[in-house]
Amino acid sequence: MKNEIKIFSPATVANVACGFDVLGFCLDTIGDEMVIRKTQEKGIKITKIEGYDLPFEAEKNVAGVSALAMYNALQPDCGFEIEIYKKIKPGSGIGSSSASAAGSVFGMNELLGNPLNKTELTNYAMKGEALASKCEHADNLAPAIFGGFTLVKSACPLKVLELPTPSDLFATLIHPQIEIKTSESRAILPKDIPLANAITQWANVGSLVHGLHTSDYDLLKESLSDVIIEPYRKQLIPHFDDVKSAALEAGALGCAISGSGPSIFMLSKTEATAKTVEQAIRKVYSQTDIKFETYVSKINTQGIRIL
Repeated sequence: MKNEIKIFSPATVANVACGFDVLGFCLDTIGDEMVIRKTQEKGIKITKIEGYDLPFEAEKNVAGVSALAMYNALQPDCGFEIEIYKKIKPGSGIGSSSASAAGSVFGMNELLGNPLNKTELTNYAMKGEALASKCEHADNLAPAIFGGFTLVKSACPLKVLELPTPSDLFATLIHPQIEIKTSESRAILPKDIPLANAITQWANVGSLVHGLHTSDYDLLKESLSDVIIEPYRKQLIPHFDDVKSAALEAGALGCAISGSGPSIFMLSKTEATAKTVEQAIRKVYSQTDIKFETYVSKINTQGIRIL
C-alpha cells in the first residue's frame, strides 16, 4: 500500500442559481494540489502551505479539522502529514475551503485502502467546511468528492444524489479580487420569503434537474434563475447586473452568483460559446478598477483525482 499520495482537489460552484445549499457542480481547470503521507508518529500535522497565509494548526485549518474528524473515528495505526498547495483564493466563492476539507479526507482514505465511501468522506469533510462557514453543509463538498452535478437531498442524515452532466455543457467564471466571507453573506439573507417566490424557486430546481437528465439546454436556460438569494447577495458584488446582462447577451444559458460570491458563473452550450461569454464579461470588468480573473472549464465529472 502507498505511503504518499498527491491529488488535485477541484474548485466547485455551489447553489447553481436556484439550488441554494443543495445543488453544486465540479470544475476542471481550477483547484488545489495536496500531498498526504502516512507517518509512524500518530496524529495529524500540516507541514507545508503554499499560496495563501493559512493556519498550520490542524484544529484551525479546514483540511486539518476534517482530517481529525476522520482520524479520530477510524483510529488508524499511523499518523498523517498534509501539504497544501493553495491555488483557490479563500473567500472567492468557488469552494476554496471545501477543496481543502475534501482533499485531506480523500487522500487519507486512499492511503488506508479506501475503507470509506464517498458519502462517508463527505460527512467528515463537512466538519472542516463548518469551520469556514459556521454551519455544516455539503453543496460544495459533494461535487468535489462525487464529481459532476450533485444534489444534497439531506444533510442529516447525509444523502447525496449524483445528477447527469450534459456532454456539451461548459462553465465560465469571473472572480473579482474582493473577498466575501460565507458567514457574512449568509447573515444578510432574509429569514422569511414570500410563498410566490418559494414556488418559483422550487419549480426552477425541479426543472433544472430534469434538464440535466434530458440534456434539454432550453429548459436549463429557463431554470437557471434565483429569485430568493440573488437579490440580496448581488449587492455585495460590484457590477453584477452588468456582468449578467453581458453574459446572457453573449449566449450564456444562465448566470448567477457562485456560492456566496464574489465569483459569478455562467453555463453555456459548447466551449466556443463559453469563451465568447468570457470575452463579454472581461469587457465589463476591464472598464473598472477592480482586478479580476476569468476561467472557462468543462464540468469535471470525476471530482478529486490522483496526480
